[in-house]
Amino acid sequence: MTSASLNGDGRLLDRTSEYSQFRPTEYQGTIGDDEPGQEHERYFMTRPRILIADDHAMLLDAFRALLESEFDVVGTVTDGRMLLEEFSRLHPDVVLLDIAMPLLNGLDAGRQLRAQHKSVKLIYLTMYADPDLAGEALRLGASGYVLKSSAAHELKQAILEALRGRSYITPLITRDVVGSPIDRTNRHTLTMRQREVLQLLAEGRSMKEVGAVLNVTARTVAFHKYKMMERLGLKTSAELVQFAVKQGMVASVQFFQPDAADENLGGRFDLDSELS
Repeated sequence: MTSASLNGDGRLLDRTSEYSQFRPTEYQGTIGDDEPGQEHERYFMTRPRILIADDHAMLLDAFRALLESEFDVVGTVTDGRMLLEEFSRLHPDVVLLDIAMPLLNGLDAGRQLRAQHKSVKLIYLTMYADPDLAGEALRLGASGYVLKSSAAHELKQAILEALRGRSYITPLITRDVVGSPIDRTNRHTLTMRQREVLQLLAEGRSMKEVGAVLNVTARTVAFHKYKMMERLGLKTSAELVQFAVKQGMVASVQFFQPDAADENLGGRFDLDSELS
């Protein structure tokens, strides 16, 4: 049976985990000298809700096994777009996510989550011991950056720090993150839609396939591709893919599928109204 007690404020404390946190719920009643019928706020101690995103099923199982004794692992997903969908459905307190994920990478998924949910706690759990990527993650509002090669207790420590409103960076790269200037300005010359297009192309999808994922036409994808190449000063599709790799959008170079639109962009582009 779970042990519980009341603290001095009349709050019910559940001692199931040192990582537990308070969640408010309203109820009708009286405490002490309060007036009958007055609304109060009672805080029940519950285990933090964790959503994990990684494209390796075995790692998802391992992370769940590591955390579920102390946290409520409410779900696991294998790509960035699924993460956005499941976040809206599950409302986790903390999201653990990788950087290199298919369909939508962790940095851009995190950026979209932060734009819609300012209070979300993001902890990047990744293989990249790259201080620039760590700095990028913290700049978009992440609470932590932990390497997959780190000890298990580091991940739990990062979650605890995030729940307390603080940040955690794995000690292996902390000095480099703090001591080095972060310069990824090229990344931010691209719009969110352009980054989405770039990742999908770098993953080896044709323009038609990219359009199907993003619900736009292939000609719109072609338009974004060539606007990116113009803005970044790149000459070939291969250079564009290499740029995506350097930005951490994909883990490695994928086979780039040439499109008829690559060679023939005549006529007017069919731009979708929601694209800028």
